[in-house]
Amino acid sequence: MKNTTHPDISLEVAASTFAALGSEQRLSVLRCLVRAGNQGLSIGELGKRTGVTGSTLTHHMKILAQAGLVTQEKQGRSIICAAVAYDAVRDLSAFLLRECCADEVHNCKDHDHG
Repeated sequence: MKNTTHPDISLEVAASTFAALGSEQRLSVLRCLVRAGNQGLSIGELGKRTGVTGSTLTHHMKILAQAGLVTQEKQGRSIICAAVAYDAVRDLSAFLLRECCADEVHNCKDHDHG
């Protein structure tokens, strides 16, 4: 049964996005931004909360931004970082679960896929 709630993403896009999340520090940064909500955090505050600072944080933010998971916007003298990953994470989940139990003889009734 095809999931019509979320757009189909390609294997290439899914692999690229999963690769961006393949670092504990990047995952920590993304989770922190998700917790902050739509208002986001300044780059300085994000560094304080995650313990990732300087060029390392810049590097991780670049990778997350290229994957379409976060944004960075200059506001005055600050750079505000925000998660925009909500749909992307849902799409990744749908990608993984799209063919759940497809090779089983019985239907996939025991799993709740939302």
